[in-house]
Amino acid sequence: MEPKEAHVGKMEQQLTEWGAKLDALVAKAETAGTEARDDHRKRIDDLRAKYRVAQSKLDELKTAGSDKWQTIETGLEGAWKELRVAFKELTD
Repeated sequence: MEPKEAHVGKMEQQLTEWGAKLDALVAKAETAGTEARDDHRKRIDDLRAKYRVAQSKLDELKTAGSDKWQTIETGLEGAWKELRVAFKELTD
């Protein structure tokens, strides 16, 4: 098992990359036709919500003591998986 700091660092990096992808998706949606734009907005709003949950869980993990690490990490992994799947669905 990798140390907490290394794990958090990797997750922060991934979240930063996803944030940039989210910004690019928003920009792309703005150039789409009206119907496509409306569909993309709904999907992007869902993606944003999942992104905020993952960010919140990561912030929680950063401040967690070792006694709560496992519990919070489990919740973060679930949020991470949902975000990863949402990105894949939107970009495929």
